[in-house]
Amino acid sequence: MVTDSPNHQLTLRLRHLKLVESRASLEKIPPGKVLINTINANSYNTAQKDQEFAKALLLGDYLIPDGASIVKACRWLRADSRPKERIAGWDLFKIEMDLINKKGEKQVAENGEKPIVMFMGSSEKTLSLIQEHCRKEYPYIRVEVYSPPYKPQFSTEDNRVIIDKINHIRPDLLWIGMTAPKQEKWAYQHWDELNINCHVGTIGAVFDFYAGSAKRAPQWIQENSLEWLYRLMKEPRRLWRRYILGNPLFLWNMAKEKWGKTIQE
Repeated sequence: MVTDSPNHQLTLRLRHLKLVESRASLEKIPPGKVLINTINANSYNTAQKDQEFAKALLLGDYLIPDGASIVKACRWLRADSRPKERIAGWDLFKIEMDLINKKGEKQVAENGEKPIVMFMGSSEKTLSLIQEHCRKEYPYIRVEVYSPPYKPQFSTEDNRVIIDKINHIRPDLLWIGMTAPKQEKWAYQHWDELNINCHVGTIGAVFDFYAGSAKRAPQWIQENSLEWLYRLMKEPRRLWRRYILGNPLFLWNMAKEKWGKTIQE
């Protein structure tokens, strides 16, 4: 991950972001300590007013376009990166899990040891369901989990416990699921304290999708770029601001990138 001085102000602009451009590219991410984040219209809007979140997205190693709006806006802006397709956090999860399970099959044959996949975030119930599903679908990995305290902001002691837990387990793949922007900011702020050498993905809602406590939109809805509407209908009270107010705001922000001068928020 790229480092940055604490007082340096960064502005997130879609036309200059380096984005992963295809699902196939995910399989080519080199091994080692790598931070992989996602971006959608809501996280773009949030990053315009949250400097620490903007830094987390800009300075991570890979950024995935998890939204048709991002893909289409990149084409409209003639951005530096023009993804060929939307790449959801779910796509990242499935690709990484398939790869490490195949690696695990070889390891088990060679030395009997399974690679460790750690899930950090969410509730004990969700993590228990994830463990259960992984045992069936990915038999060649060992799953470790940690459910951090449910609070808006962790204390210094909370952070120390989380970091020590991760460093003690030393996973071969780490998933962080605490919703955006909390998960991205946490990974960015504590990156240098994590003594690990693996891919780290901030994937939020994927924890619930894989556990089965939340359902993804049907495939035809995803293919027609309407997953946001499906989620809004499922959770109107929680998501109405994100979509009813956030979607027009994203269009306005794109118009400013296209025709306006760079504005420092």
